[in-house]
Amino acid sequence: MELKHVIPNMEKTFGTLEYAGEGKTEQRRINGKMTALSHSFNLYSDVQRADDIVVILPAEAGEKHFDFEEKVKLTNPRITAEGYKSAIVDSQTTFSMPTTW
Repeated sequence: MELKHVIPNMEKTFGTLEYAGEGKTEQRRINGKMTALSHSFNLYSDVQRADDIVVILPAEAGEKHFDFEEKVKLTNPRITAEGYKSAIVDSQTTFSMPTTW
């Protein structure tokens, strides 16, 4: 059985989330025109203090604008894990959270 995603208990896992800035925009050339596929945003968590939380929204979710450290609430979040190897560490797992808000 393959684990596709985890639906977190937001209060226990992340507590209060605040906007920490924009991340990357994933783009692809479609019919000769650059088109946004997704946007990522960085969030601060009062529970997950050691790491910033990265949220990935599909382009269909539209543009989002927040003030720095503005509280945000995620709707229908799910966590996916991406594992990879690097020369520095034997292996690492990155968790991303595609969602809407």
